[in-house]
Amino acid sequence: MSEPKKIVDPNPVSDKMLARIGGLTRFIVIIPVIGLFAGAVALVITGAIKTVNVILSVVGVVGEVPTMKEELVAFIEIADLFLLAVVLYIIALGLFELFIESDLRLPEWLQFNDLDDLKNRLIGVIVVVLAVSFLGTAIELKDPQDLAWVGIGTASIIASLAFFLKSGHSK
Repeated sequence: MSEPKKIVDPNPVSDKMLARIGGLTRFIVIIPVIGLFAGAVALVITGAIKTVNVILSVVGVVGEVPTMKEELVAFIEIADLFLLAVVLYIIALGLFELFIESDLRLPEWLQFNDLDDLKNRLIGVIVVVLAVSFLGTAIELKDPQDLAWVGIGTASIIASLAFFLKSGHSK
């Protein structure tokens, strides 16, 4: 009677080891998480400094007192800056929650089950940022035709994003 032949795995790396390596690679996402969070913090600090500067100019402490139109534009630009900071923060949190730590204690609206959840929330915030940006542009522009073109461009982007959400591309 002959001995049974041992089957030698041609691949010396076991499936368990590959699974472990694959599981650890999720931590590479920490790099964009840190970058996005740092960007959000930088925008918040920039927005805070701009807010103080605008307030000081409005009350006449520094520079010339701006017109009401200039004040409105300045505060809308600040709101836009803070909204962009929030977008970066949401993306950073979402990536962190999806890839690194899924048991974060976050409000219901900020919990992400998959990348589609993150995309959907992000698209909602992008629409708000576009609307605020358009408002600032509407106040600044003098030529109605220029405003119409900006409005058409902004509306087409928002419509495209709405179509993307409704058509099920994200689910």
